[in-house]
Amino acid sequence: MSDALEAKVVASDPDRYAASLTASPQARAKLWVLYAFNLEIARAPYLTQEPLIAQMRLQFWADVLDDIAAGKPPRAHEVAEPLATLWSEHGLPVDLGQQMIAARHWHIDRAPFADMAAWLDHIDQSAGNLMWLAARILGATDGAETATRAMGRATGIAQWLQAVPALQATGRPAWPLGTNGADMAQAGLQALAQARAARGTVPKACVPALLAGCQAHAFLSRAATDPARIEAGALAPSEFRRRGTLLLRGLSGRW
Repeated sequence: MSDALEAKVVASDPDRYAASLTASPQARAKLWVLYAFNLEIARAPYLTQEPLIAQMRLQFWADVLDDIAAGKPPRAHEVAEPLATLWSEHGLPVDLGQQMIAARHWHIDRAPFADMAAWLDHIDQSAGNLMWLAARILGATDGAETATRAMGRATGIAQWLQAVPALQATGRPAWPLGTNGADMAQAGLQALAQARAARGTVPKACVPALLAGCQAHAFLSRAATDPARIEAGALAPSEFRRRGTLLLRGLSGRW
């Protein structure tokens, strides 16, 4: 089972996968379950042009979490079954997973965010919740939440800016009303600075969860300095630099 989930994460979420390899074998397998769940809900709005079918796909995962909360047997699905075990074993808050699912409805509805605050809420409920759940799986206590969530926000913003060309190609509004890419990048850099200022509150064992965002600074800096690169899809560093950054961060543990 873990081999199949590993393959999912390798194929669709390479940065989180690479970061997970800095955890112990047992811990990384748990992270793959969480990341596979995130991939399932992230792709649901894009597998069909029919909004109702996309909503049904997301509802399946909302029902999976409801079943977990109710202590019901897990549904027969390669992700749902290990997800139920993971959620119960670590006492993860079901509402955080439900918020992650609810955030994905934006990709179905396609309405622009009313303002920067609404968009940041979306980032926090998706990327922020994901990173905090990953850290909790690795043993984080409440004292690490602020730093972890700030890193999750920075990571989510960087990923969003990378996805702008794809969002626009599918008719989804990439910018919150009244704002622009440079403003969004600056919000990401502020969150990254907040996370790093509180680095000492995050236990060493939780570093693999936060290392998933170790490329964020490069993306956000490029976007803030030259916003035209966002729509051009030219934010990514070279593959050599990407791998080198992850290696150095992994060795130092400084996300």
